[in-house]
Amino acid sequence: MCLSVPMKVLALEAGGDLAVVGRGERRERVNMLLVGPQPVGTWVLVALGFAREAVSQDELVLIEEALGALAASLDGDYDARAHFADLERGRERERERITTIPAGTGDVR
Repeated sequence: MCLSVPMKVLALEAGGDLAVVGRGERRERVNMLLVGPQPVGTWVLVALGFAREAVSQDELVLIEEALGALAASLDGDYDARAHFADLERGRERERERITTIPAGTGDVR
């Protein structure tokens, strides 16, 4: 199994076919052929020396939360409610939606 890690494009090389990306102190040269040239500052998912997908800011937040949960789990400090609060908020919204459906409408999803 391979884990893709978000890294920020810091510089382009070879006409955009290669890029220097970074995450914290880590720097790496990656192949950009799967995603094409990306502007400096773009976040990409990197696996095995290849950028495989450009990541939006919203996706980046979710990925960072998941990586934080993984790190906490490995450290023995995992708490699903703390690490995946967006899922809990989604469950609460679904419960509210279900309890506000008018009786007799037959809409029970």
